[in-house]
Amino acid sequence: MRFLYERQTRRFYLFLVMVCVLQICFLGLCGILQAQEIRRILVRRELAAASYLLEEQVSPSLVASAWNHTEVTEEGAELLRMTGHTEQTPGYLLMLTEQTSVPLIVILTAIGAVSAAAVLAGTAHYLRRREQVYEEAGKIITRYADNRFEMHLPSGRTGTVYQLFASIEQLAQSLQARSEMEHKAKVFLRDMISNISHQLKTPLAALSMYMEIISEEPGNEEAVEDFSRKSMQSLERMEQLIQSLLKMARLNTGNIAFEKRQCLISEIAEQAAADLLELARSEDKVIIMEGALEDTLVCDPEWTKEAVGNLVKNALDHTKAGGVIRICWEETPAVSRVTVSDNGCGIDEEDIHHIFKQFYRSRTSSDRQGAGLGLSLAKSIAEGQGGSLSVESVPLKGSTFWMTFIR
Repeated sequence: MRFLYERQTRRFYLFLVMVCVLQICFLGLCGILQAQEIRRILVRRELAAASYLLEEQVSPSLVASAWNHTEVTEEGAELLRMTGHTEQTPGYLLMLTEQTSVPLIVILTAIGAVSAAAVLAGTAHYLRRREQVYEEAGKIITRYADNRFEMHLPSGRTGTVYQLFASIEQLAQSLQARSEMEHKAKVFLRDMISNISHQLKTPLAALSMYMEIISEEPGNEEAVEDFSRKSMQSLERMEQLIQSLLKMARLNTGNIAFEKRQCLISEIAEQAAADLLELARSEDKVIIMEGALEDTLVCDPEWTKEAVGNLVKNALDHTKAGGVIRICWEETPAVSRVTVSDNGCGIDEEDIHHIFKQFYRSRTSSDRQGAGLGLSLAKSIAEGQGGSLSVESVPLKGSTFWMTFIR
């Protein structure tokens, strides 16, 4: 009886049951009324026959005995044959049959006609409602095919049809998500190409100028050496920019599968700071690491090292000579946290809500050659592993970044 799970079908089925019950009730009532009518006609026929016999001077006792007599004799059968009252006589020639069967036929025909009309009307209404549901569903599915998802199929009801609608809705949600992802990918690709061309414009222009100067003064060794060094710096900047852009593109398009394992936080911090220690010494800055050596973190070590390194690089860029950058970590029953703090210029209130955006650079940044990708990349790495990256800063006193991972 699975077809009764759907409300509209269940209502139609109940309608048919009600029609059948009413028909049975009407037929039973008609049978009772017809039986009473037959009894009334028989009584009148007996009264008429008794009156006739009494008028013909037949003894009353004989007449009374005749109604109680049950034996059939040959003389009686022959008499009825002669008068035309036999089993083979057509019904319409018998008065009793005509008086009882004709009304019964009329009544039964009327009941059948009314019942058939009710069933046909109910079926037409049911099919019309069902057709409306199908037409509306067809229009909505056509919208889905055109990537228009503002309307939805009926849901929250029982029945096979609505189960089918629910499956189509799931498919539509998948199509909508895929369509949105494709749109975001196109927008990201467009913005990425625009940003790459913008970011590469400056180092390419500088590199072209340096090469032009070198070609014009080939005999000036000092100028050749100076602009060759500057050319190498521009090339290194372009390489770093391209690498950062490629990493950001892979993260944003979901092409990174983080290979998580349990790692010592101290090792991640040391490896992240290793490439920056020389830069810090050359700028008269200090990198300090604090935390228990046995504390661990479940993460992808290479990508996490990249994120911590970007936070340290950002701290160096915003700290003056003599500044201190601290890499701290702690492990609790709930989370593992890595903190990178500095005592630099801090972040202005109007900048702090934008620093994680791609290519955004604070006006106070001392790194005039930066592309504004480091913090955005660090946040994407943290969130891609189920963690979070937050910041707190006081202008002119420093900033603190927390990278938190749920254990």
